[in-house]
Amino acid sequence: MSEAYSPIPELNLLKEFSDRIGPIYYSDGFELLEYDSDAGLHTWSEHPEFLSRFIPFAQANGSGSAYALWRCDDRTDLATLPVVLVGDEGDLYVIARNLVELFQLLAFDSAPFAEFGFFAAGEDEEHSEAHHEFLTWLHQNFGLGPPEDPQVLWAERKKYDDRFKAWASRFVELDGR
Repeated sequence: MSEAYSPIPELNLLKEFSDRIGPIYYSDGFELLEYDSDAGLHTWSEHPEFLSRFIPFAQANGSGSAYALWRCDDRTDLATLPVVLVGDEGDLYVIARNLVELFQLLAFDSAPFAEFGFFAAGEDEEHSEAHHEFLTWLHQNFGLGPPEDPQVLWAERKKYDDRFKAWASRFVELDGR
């Protein structure tokens, strides 16, 4: 019996892909971390209720930001939880409504930008070394590619972000983004 990376099938699929291609980027700055590892959340708050509601799983950029699932409720399908960006420059917000939506956003091959989400790379921009393989994996496993309009997804995640900020403000001071 093999030991799974996580209890989340979608995340396990990404881990298998990542292990198969080796130590190269497939989306700018993104890299899986040890599942449920420390993502610097304790620098925001040491409160057990705050810390227990996050499941960190990936590096978001090359400077220390991370992605974590936010346990906003007690649902059993963890892949449907909102994904929070734990920023290295003081950002803390919902970046995607669920894990598969984050995968779709990663298809842009750009690091997230506070207040804007992701920007699609221009046609003349270089992509990460395994970007094409990631796009193939995303289509084969979820029937998805990059979103046609990232700003639509950015707007749709706002209700989750508003709810997250209301909850998080009980523990941390947010800058009003």
